[in-house]
Amino acid sequence: MRLQTISLTLFLTASLLAFAVKDQSVQDLIARAQSVRPEDRPALYVEIMELQIKNADQLYREGKPEAALAAINDATTYSDKAHDAAIAVPKKIKNTEIAFRKSAAKLRDIKRTLNFGEQPPVQSASDHIEQLRSDLLAKMFSKN
Repeated sequence: MRLQTISLTLFLTASLLAFAVKDQSVQDLIARAQSVRPEDRPALYVEIMELQIKNADQLYREGKPEAALAAINDATTYSDKAHDAAIAVPKKIKNTEIAFRKSAAKLRDIKRTLNFGEQPPVQSASDHIEQLRSDLLAKMFSKN
């Protein structure tokens, strides 16, 4: 009985820690990205990009297009950083490319929910991420 209690306590503690790590703010991730090893940076930059896209979607739904546009711009900035970091660590290219594909699709989905006047920056961000994705694909399949 005591072993089950200890196991349950450890499981709950680990679950809470995992949830706390998942729920990190963008600012925490940005600060962390500056201090991690180069091979860990692509994943962190991708996570920041994905969080900012999610935030932009939420902000558009709340009727805050200026704040959403700022989040879209941040997502674009961190997609560039993820691209550069993945190029520097070739083993991370595949996962980064997959994340870019999903993020570009998410941006296209967001664009479809917006008024015509709000669509161009979102389409531009989607096109930019898609271009970065194409570049990663070219690197993956190059003969070098």
